[in-house]
Amino acid sequence: MLIYAKNKVSSEVLSKVETPKPTQTHTPIAHHELVDMTRKAIGDSGLEIINEEHGLSHGSQRYFGGFALRGESFLDEKGDQKRECHSQDRQLVLGLRNSHDKSLAAGIAVGNQMLVCDNLCFSSDVTLARKHTTYIMNDLYNRITSAISQVTSHWTAMENRINKYKNTEVKDASKLVLDLFNDKVFGNKRAVDALQEFHNPRHEEFKGGSLWTLYNAVTESLKGIGSHDISNRTMRMQSVFDKSADFTPAVISKEDRESALVLPA
Repeated sequence: MLIYAKNKVSSEVLSKVETPKPTQTHTPIAHHELVDMTRKAIGDSGLEIINEEHGLSHGSQRYFGGFALRGESFLDEKGDQKRECHSQDRQLVLGLRNSHDKSLAAGIAVGNQMLVCDNLCFSSDVTLARKHTTYIMNDLYNRITSAISQVTSHWTAMENRINKYKNTEVKDASKLVLDLFNDKVFGNKRAVDALQEFHNPRHEEFKGGSLWTLYNAVTESLKGIGSHDISNRTMRMQSVFDKSADFTPAVISKEDRESALVLPA
């Protein structure tokens, strides 16, 4: 499962969603056009789509999509070094969002999904356009391409983060869960669920009492939350856990931040 949505739809249904007419201040992006551009940018980067899911809500005004990706020989963000982007225990996931009702800006989230349990966690979020202006379509594909070109750095950063988490012993799980609660990662019930999952993991791979165990306990408790919301929550979780593990995420350059409007975790 790549997205949590009550109304999952096919690409054919998505293509038939009517796009509102533009106004002087707002130019809606057709859901299917955003998806088509994203597919093309993924293919042009050398990545392969191995699965995708699409969902609509609020009378088809809002769109959320998920793409499971892999790549064995694609160029990194500098365009000069090839890297593999898959492993036996996790896969790269790209989340896509759009709206016609101005509720949220079109954007892409890059994350990982653990294959043993389908848990999702996002480490970066890219806003493709803060305002849907008249000329938004002129530069949209370039912005999508710029966002996807950073996939290799996110994949490597997540690998380093996971290794750090696995080597960090959790001395006070209750305090860390309270920190997550205070950061509005989850409410009371999900906090209790996360603690129970930490002490009694349902998957053998996550036993051990490390920060990695707690990480997967939290993502397990977050199952069922909407795609855009889970992106924000898991990034806040990582911010808390990175401090506990003394892990410093890679710094995004000023040029990349300006070109893709990256909002780092």
